[in-house]
Amino acid sequence: MEQNEQNLSHKERQETKREEKINKQMEEKNKKKMQSAILWTVITVFVVGTIGAMIALASKKSGPQFAGGTVKPADASDWVKGATLAEAKVVLTEYSDFQCPACGAYYPMVKQLGKEFKNLAIVYRHFPLPQHDNARPAAQAAEAAGKQGKFWEMHDMLFENQKFWSVSPNPEEAFNIYAEKLGLDMEKFKTDFKSATAKTKITSDYQSGANEVDGTPSFFLNNQKIQNPKTYEEFRTIIQQAGGAL
Repeated sequence: MEQNEQNLSHKERQETKREEKINKQMEEKNKKKMQSAILWTVITVFVVGTIGAMIALASKKSGPQFAGGTVKPADASDWVKGATLAEAKVVLTEYSDFQCPACGAYYPMVKQLGKEFKNLAIVYRHFPLPQHDNARPAAQAAEAAGKQGKFWEMHDMLFENQKFWSVSPNPEEAFNIYAEKLGLDMEKFKTDFKSATAKTKITSDYQSGANEVDGTPSFFLNNQKIQNPKTYEEFRTIIQQAGGAL
C-alpha cells in the first residue's frame, strides 16, 4: 500500500512537470501572439496616420502651387475677357501659342472658367514658339481681328480649327476665311495683319513673359506663375480658393 502511494506520487510529479511544461509553452505562444498583435497595431496606426497626413497635405496642395516669379500686371494694352480689370477679384494671365497642341487642349478649360466665374478676368498674351512656323502669323490674325473688336472670336476660331491651319503651307488663306466668317472688313483685316502695330504687340507680349515662361501654355494667377492644373476641376478649385465667385 505504501509502495503504491510512492509510485502514484511519482506519476503525479511527472504529470505536474508535463503540465508545467505545456503551460510554459502556452505562455510563450501567447506572449508572442501579444507582441505580434502590438506590433501590427503600431504598424496600422502608423500607416493610417501617414495616409491621413498625406490626405491632409494633398488637401492643402489643392490650392495654387506657385512655380515661379511674376509678370507685369495686366493693363489696358492687354486682351481681357470676363470681369473688367477694375472689378476682378482674380486675374488669370495665359501666355499662349495658337499652334501649340497643349494650348489647344487647355483652351476649352479656360473658356469654361470664363463662363463660370463672375469676378474672373482672363488675359491672353502671345508667346509664339520659334519651332511653330504658323504661330506668329496666327497671332497677327488675332491682332488684326482685334482691331475690329473681334479678337476673342478669332482667338476661339484659331484654337477650334488648329489642326487644319497649323499644318498649312499658307495659313493666311485660312485666316482670311475665318475673318470673312466673322464679318470683318477684309481690306482692313489684311492691312492690319501685316502692320507693324500687330507685330510690335506680339513681341511686347513675348518679352513680358520671357523671363518666366519656359513653355506654353503658362498661367499666372494674379501675376504669379502657377503649375499648370492637370484637370478642369483642379483649375476650378484654384480659382475658387483665390477668391473666384461662381
